[in-house]
Amino acid sequence: MDMEPKPRIFVTRRLPEPAMAILSAFGNVSLWDQVETPIPRDELLRGIAKAEGLLCLITDRIDAEVIAAAPHLRAVSVMAVGYDNIDRTALAARGITLTNTPDVLTETTADLAWALMLAAARRVVEGHRLIERGEWGPWHPMQMVGQDIYGRVLGVVGAGRIGQAVLRRGRGFGMRLLYHNRRPNPSLETELGASYRNLNDLLIESDVVVVTAPLTPETRGMFGAAQFALMKPTSIFVNVARGPLAREDDLAAALRAGRPWAAGLDVFEREPIGPDHPLLTLPNVVLTPHIGSASVATRLRMATLAAENLVAVLSGQPTPNIVK
Repeated sequence: MDMEPKPRIFVTRRLPEPAMAILSAFGNVSLWDQVETPIPRDELLRGIAKAEGLLCLITDRIDAEVIAAAPHLRAVSVMAVGYDNIDRTALAARGITLTNTPDVLTETTADLAWALMLAAARRVVEGHRLIERGEWGPWHPMQMVGQDIYGRVLGVVGAGRIGQAVLRRGRGFGMRLLYHNRRPNPSLETELGASYRNLNDLLIESDVVVVTAPLTPETRGMFGAAQFALMKPTSIFVNVARGPLAREDDLAAALRAGRPWAAGLDVFEREPIGPDHPLLTLPNVVLTPHIGSASVATRLRMATLAAENLVAVLSGQPTPNIVK
């Protein structure tokens, strides 16, 4: 008896071995066999031509052209929570299922938000550079003074899983908690004692503003000159969501003007940024290269979950991680 052929799967980057093993046990896998280098556009179009399943990264642009080049495609699994790099309309028109990897990176990304917050508030990077330059002089009362975090007001914009995790950590720092979301969340208010605010009021009241909102047509560019002007001159702006939520030129100008006082950013309008990026000229900015989920355990779990999602869809099994 002839066995049914295994489904063809294309992977846009070599993943950790446990994830690759899941895929290889189920299907015929081909991939862009690199770890650090993104797949070129022509290789993506060629690789997906016969694929029934695609496992991609947030850095891969899966648009209508790519989807049209894959006539057999039945499922796309993105190794990320966000999926703004994928043309969902084109997928829906073909009945192609999209999955993502929620939950597994929630706590890790919230940790990074707090790392950026604390580093910006206490001028950690500035202090490190001062020592590197050999400029650490005698102690004096106003040397490297920063801002307190304990007991201040924390405002989170986007109270999904990551936003709620950021708020939970604020309780341990004795902070008053505010949040802005598309709509109020009474259960969040009951659990954490957080208070809902419209965006402008949150910016006015908060000592720290952390952005964890998704990138949508409505949220793109939601932080510009007018919003930064509302923030306190002692406040800190942190973005661990998506770079295009904030207009970087406006943020740079606002930081030079002293409102907000400092910023911590893990995401940017265009990535990667170059060494001539205007934010790199400012001492009151802490930057990381989109590493919100970058712990060993979390990246491994993200990769294996993305593989499990793809196998589940292609084999007709239920998965809770289908993007609706």
